[in-house]
Amino acid sequence: MTSTSLPRVSVVGLGKLGAPLAAVLASRGFTVIGLDVNKTLVDAMNAGKMPIVEPQLNELIAANKARLSATLDANEAIEKSDASFVIVPTPSDSTGFFSNRFVLQAMETLGKALRNKKGYHVVVITSTVMPGTTGSEIKAALEAASGRKVGADLGLCYNPEFIALGSVVRDMLYPDSILIGESDTKAGDMLQTIYLQMCEKKPPVQRMNFVNAELTKISVNTYVTTKISYANMLADLCDRLPGADVDVVTRALGADSRIGAKYLQGAMGYGGPCFPRDNVAFAALARKIGARADVAEATDRINNHQVERVTGLVAKLAKAGTRIALLGLSYKPHTPVVEESHSVKIATKLADTGYVVTVHDPLAQDAAIAVLGDKVVEASSLDSAVRGCDLLIVATGWPEYKAIDPAWCKRNGQHLTILDLWRTLPADKFSDVADLIYLGSGQS
Repeated sequence: MTSTSLPRVSVVGLGKLGAPLAAVLASRGFTVIGLDVNKTLVDAMNAGKMPIVEPQLNELIAANKARLSATLDANEAIEKSDASFVIVPTPSDSTGFFSNRFVLQAMETLGKALRNKKGYHVVVITSTVMPGTTGSEIKAALEAASGRKVGADLGLCYNPEFIALGSVVRDMLYPDSILIGESDTKAGDMLQTIYLQMCEKKPPVQRMNFVNAELTKISVNTYVTTKISYANMLADLCDRLPGADVDVVTRALGADSRIGAKYLQGAMGYGGPCFPRDNVAFAALARKIGARADVAEATDRINNHQVERVTGLVAKLAKAGTRIALLGLSYKPHTPVVEESHSVKIATKLADTGYVVTVHDPLAQDAAIAVLGDKVVEASSLDSAVRGCDLLIVATGWPEYKAIDPAWCKRNGQHLTILDLWRTLPADKFSDVADLIYLGSGQS
């Protein structure tokens, strides 16, 4: 299939997910135009380099500039595309529900532009929304603004991405499956055509109505977080049972095909912009409609407990006033994002308790310092952070930390205590200079 026969695509919202989506589509032969209200992002896309830290992103943009452009003008974006992917923020409100205000603004903007266009067009909601909203308020807003009815000349789909920051490009190219909630077969067919061309391999495509797709999206993340919290619950038990080792237990559990090994590691809790709020939204939805979501609520409680669990362990190992180096501030490796980061929460609690906390991160240090302020000391380098502490916490499993030199840990014949939350450092390499503690290995 040539680029001239492929549907033309517009991507509405050029943020952490929208920019990679535009770049990946262009790399797979699509002609793509981005639309955003932020002139800085539009200019950056047109210049070929986005101010977004994401592996492979700017390389793809630079390599595919001939098929990739951006605009502030919705009329131009609609006229130059056959399908529009809407990937704008849906922030959580005070009830835990996702707010559609930016999606509804996009529907009004796109709808007005569609009044000036002839022919069929598909609008794809890629932002995560609450179950029941694509087919109600979102559809109604699009129809009102466009003067069209969803059907013969206007398609509507709900099509959330299952990706993780730090691996967005890879996850878009190699998804486990594609989820499509469709207004009708015609809309779903066009979207499936786009995805089967975009993905490097041909993933299974799950097609269904809007509400089933909306519920599937938050259910996937809620199920994954349940596995994470279950493993962390096991680690807590193992720390209190002599001879127990959570890695041994989870390895055996993961070998069972009914369970699987993914996300089953007793370590730290989950964070970031998706997992915590999806779990809260799932429970909030259940309460609103009179269903029970005890598992989701327990998952959330266990996750929040992990900060107390780690700081409690630190209190057993060192007195207030001790110099602590905390390595890793992003919620996961390969991203500068610190939203709902347990590392940042631990640093805050330790500083508030009276410890002297020095922090380091390869990418997220500036973002974390913006949150932590003068509660902590910013490390000038990795080796200075390690050399200057009395207790070391490896809080995020950055691969850069595997390069820590055991010589940095020497303390005049005394062993440095290292709390390694993600088993980043090999125990045998540090046995002569440090007491290396992994969670879930009978240390409490």
